[in-house]
Amino acid sequence: MLVSFPSLVLAARAGHVVSFPTDTVPALAVLPEYGAKIYQCKRRPPDKPLILMAPTIEMFSPWIAPTPDIPWIELAHRYWPGALTIVLPASDRVTTAINPQQTGTIGLRIPDHPLALSILQQTGVLATTSANLSGESPLIAAQDIHAQFPEVYVLNTDNGGSGQPSTVIAWQDGQWRVLRQGAVHL
Repeated sequence: MLVSFPSLVLAARAGHVVSFPTDTVPALAVLPEYGAKIYQCKRRPPDKPLILMAPTIEMFSPWIAPTPDIPWIELAHRYWPGALTIVLPASDRVTTAINPQQTGTIGLRIPDHPLALSILQQTGVLATTSANLSGESPLIAAQDIHAQFPEVYVLNTDNGGSGQPSTVIAWQDGQWRVLRQGAVHL
């Protein structure tokens, strides 16, 4: 359903799946403990973990394992807010609701979009993915997201994103590896 900003925040806080614009493509998002809802509505395979979005780096602390040998903070300060997803070792707080195959990692991102940041400031960390059925192109318009996912609370606004997904990187063998090339080029 198409909703206003206050209604979307209330729905997110109540554990419903919501959709809102980001700097890349619109997101499907839910409180992390309800991540399984996104897998169901998206028909997402379990080998594709969700990522976490937050408005500040500090909000990610409970979700990541200590990473003394991974120089991610500098990268985060350089590219966040922005279209870079950084995959780091996950803490025990990352459950199968977010990462069904328990790979021991979690993707993190702070979007560079005023509406997304305002929502995240009021909801806290959300588990997210692009707004589309798994394997299909991301939906851009709020009306299209509503049509595809009538049970999702969709912010009734224009997207304003780039239309390109975020770049996803992970620390492997002592260097950053691009897992998915997107809007950011390292």
